[in-house]
Amino acid sequence: MSPILYSKHDETGFFKKIQPHVELIAALVSGIIILLTWLSEQNISEAAFVLLHSIAFVIGGFAKAKEGITETINNKELNVEMLMIFAAIGSAVIGYWTEGAILIFIFALSGALETYTMNKSKKEISSLLKLQPEEATRMTNGREEIVPVNQLIIGDIILVRAGDRVPADGMIIKGMTAIDESPITGESIPVTKNIKDKVLAGTVSLDGTITVEVTKEAHETMFQKIINMVQSAQEEKSPSQLFIERFEGTYVKVVLIAFGVMMLLPYFLFNWSLETSIYRAIILLVVASPCALVASIMPATLSAISNSARKGILFKGGVHLENLSQIKAIAFDKTGTLTNGKLIVTNAYFSSDIDKNEVIAISGAIENESTHPLAKAITMYGHEQVGKKEIQVTNMKTISGNGVEAEIEGRIWQIGKPDYVGKQLAESFHSGVLSNLASEGKTVVFVKTEDKIVAAYALKDTIRNEAKMAIKKLNNQGIKTIMLTGDNDLTAKAIAEEAGIDEYIANCLPEEKVTNLKKLREIYQNVAMVGDGINDAPALATANLGVAMGEGTDVALETADVVLMRNDLTKITNGIKLSGRMNRIVKQNVIFSIGVIAILILSNYFEVLDLPLGVIGHEGSTILVILNGLRLLR
Repeated sequence: MSPILYSKHDETGFFKKIQPHVELIAALVSGIIILLTWLSEQNISEAAFVLLHSIAFVIGGFAKAKEGITETINNKELNVEMLMIFAAIGSAVIGYWTEGAILIFIFALSGALETYTMNKSKKEISSLLKLQPEEATRMTNGREEIVPVNQLIIGDIILVRAGDRVPADGMIIKGMTAIDESPITGESIPVTKNIKDKVLAGTVSLDGTITVEVTKEAHETMFQKIINMVQSAQEEKSPSQLFIERFEGTYVKVVLIAFGVMMLLPYFLFNWSLETSIYRAIILLVVASPCALVASIMPATLSAISNSARKGILFKGGVHLENLSQIKAIAFDKTGTLTNGKLIVTNAYFSSDIDKNEVIAISGAIENESTHPLAKAITMYGHEQVGKKEIQVTNMKTISGNGVEAEIEGRIWQIGKPDYVGKQLAESFHSGVLSNLASEGKTVVFVKTEDKIVAAYALKDTIRNEAKMAIKKLNNQGIKTIMLTGDNDLTAKAIAEEAGIDEYIANCLPEEKVTNLKKLREIYQNVAMVGDGINDAPALATANLGVAMGEGTDVALETADVVLMRNDLTKITNGIKLSGRMNRIVKQNVIFSIGVIAILILSNYFEVLDLPLGVIGHEGSTILVILNGLRLLR
């Protein structure tokens, strides 16, 4: 047989695997030692009995004792861990070794459960970090070189082969591929990317090799911002948690004073024996410790944050998750939030005496020379209807704010607003179609040649399908919905009616959005704002809760308190439900833990509670509130 070879790498790998479970393993080992000692109590000496319990004390209590002593020294404030140490030592001093050891065991077990919650939450970051490539293939003077991602700078050219993850945010300058963007947006369907399209770090090039120009440094990528947001959410504490932590220090002092009083006062006033007074004081020290109360909030909050992050809602702190269910009204930006942010041709009308396909092709060819959003929509419509045709466009002119003019085969073509092509002609075209389309909130563009209008295109930024569902759900929950938009009243009204929005405020400049939000806060107290653009940032900051769309601008993402990574507004309603559920569970935990402490203290005072039952009641309640909080992971 060949010898079994061990390496330092193997050993390190083994310890790395068990490291997250060390507390649980220590607690279980401590429990096994206690059980074996109890079973063999009749067959072992008193010295062995004390030694075995001492070992159980050290193994089970080391982690919590170290934590308690370190925090007490650093913060100069006594904590729950110190109370448990005192209670366990006190139990041993009066001869209740088994009860003291059980106290340590259950306390260690509840600590291991709390650590499990923390680790489960941190797994979200770990899984994200695995998606971030550490190296990139940089192109320098035609040569390939492998460099660390953090060395890439804006303007670097990188090569991303089929099957590779994109190492940095950038723009494709060569090649075409289907990109799996599910790590960032959550969308399972790959997106085809061509030259000049943006790609994000952490996404995967599925079937093509692309050359990308880096547009953001490693610490500024969308991917890194997601990681930072999840980390900050886990570190920031909710108001309830902060209150409990402030309360804990004072409460511990009160318990220690009560312990001293209980040890002496009944002895002198109620004729208790000194042994009974000390015994009852030790039980008081155990049952009055606020372990369950302290564990009522943080595990539940971390579980809820992890759950929401997994489903594409990033909270930048427990405070925002706690507050979401208190929102009474939500204000929405229009473009890119309620709508897709891209104009499309919804209707097209043509003169009966012209070749419809020829006009579509010519309009598309002329508008292809322009960068205006209306032009892009008409060009796209042309490609969809008649394909891409080679048409020679000459003497192209842009008439600022009105339209464009060009020459094709000696004929002058004009495309633009009614005033540009002739308002009277526009109003009479196709039985006055202009007024009907305008009332629907659509922009109408006319095509004119040889003093005659030959076509009219109606364009609109279409509403997201999920936006309608989200608004309906919010209205059903009794939450007021308001749209704030810079569009004119006619367009705003049409969009609001189609989306099902309760109220709209049109012609809003960025500073006016802020003013209107302040008014809404006066009326509804708790108001959220949902937006995606730079112009929404001041309003996002003004609202009680700012919510940014995941594909929004960097400024909006930085300013917001919550980010919807999949641009799915229905996630807001899911978030509200999760927030309400978390607040209910926290309330259950707090009421339950305070109730258990009160019952145990009274039972001890009336001498109907012994130390083993006190230990089980107190530490059992701690385990129950942690398990109740862990339900939010589902």
